[in-house]
Amino acid sequence: MMNNIYENKKEVEKAIIFCPINKEENKDYQFAEISRLCFSAGLDVLKIFSQSLDAFNRRTIMGSGKLEEIKEYLKDNPCDVLVVDFQLTGSQMRNLANELNIKVLDRILLIIDIFALNAKSSEGKIEVKLAQNRYLLTRLSSMQGSFGRFGGKGAGMRGPGETKIELDRRKLEKEIITLQNEIQKIQNTRKQNKVLREKNEIKSVVLGGYTNAGKSSIFNLLTKENIYADDKLFATLDTTSRRMFLDDKNYCLLTDTVGFISKLPHELVESFSSTLEEVKNADLILHVVDVSDEFYRKNIEITNEILDELGATDKRIVVLNKSDLLKKPIQIKENEILFNIKDKKNAEKLKNIIKDLLSE
Repeated sequence: MMNNIYENKKEVEKAIIFCPINKEENKDYQFAEISRLCFSAGLDVLKIFSQSLDAFNRRTIMGSGKLEEIKEYLKDNPCDVLVVDFQLTGSQMRNLANELNIKVLDRILLIIDIFALNAKSSEGKIEVKLAQNRYLLTRLSSMQGSFGRFGGKGAGMRGPGETKIELDRRKLEKEIITLQNEIQKIQNTRKQNKVLREKNEIKSVVLGGYTNAGKSSIFNLLTKENIYADDKLFATLDTTSRRMFLDDKNYCLLTDTVGFISKLPHELVESFSSTLEEVKNADLILHVVDVSDEFYRKNIEITNEILDELGATDKRIVVLNKSDLLKKPIQIKENEILFNIKDKKNAEKLKNIIKDLLSE
């Protein structure tokens, strides 16, 4: 007699998205980006609702008509989460949760949640925890009780140590100071390493770019390493550095860092300051782009804006990755190269370019 085999299936939360639309932004780009963020957080998106920012409502961000439309949809299509592609106040999250009887996440909390899912190193966990605490501290009083009745688990509730909304403000503030001190120690170590690199005349090259552009795969190819890579946003959070030999004698330090995204939350920029320090200190940046993405030019623009804000070097080369997936020719601009990891000759070509740029 055959034994019955039962498979424990991971529960997937069903979500709907609300996008406040800014006329100056590309609506299709916004929909695609927030949908990919939800996928990376393990959410199953059923429907996207949108409304012009002209109809902004201070209490719930969306107009009363749109609120009623979503209520009607939820009657026949029960969901676990409403994701709002906007930065909400604590009271707005609570008001929406009360009106719709559903857990509410804003864009910032969604991204922090993805970071929480992917943080593996002690440094990454410290940085995520600090971002979570900073986020909660500014919304603590107005968010009280808004999450607890939805089970206290799933998207928005994960991380290094369970995130509890009902935390004591004083305890949060104390924990933030402790985490900041830990990050300061990491920054001091990085500064010492930078001094040693400069003393030994070792150049630093950093892989930067929009998230999920293939930075980790290129890192593995150039260094013969095998660090984790996945087809999700922010799959790699932890900074990894290895020697990259440019020829038989010369080498540089190649570093893989966290990816960027539009409207990167300041909570994450501040909390990941020690990680982003690697980008600021680089002698050369390999700006990796997924050229098969229909919005790749927009992604280049976003990354350049963030790199400029960080004060990163102007010595950059744009690596148009995944070129094997292109269906038609594209225009290559100055300082851009086509690349795909399947063609092993590309690695040597890129190394030669890096060698020439570092010697200038």
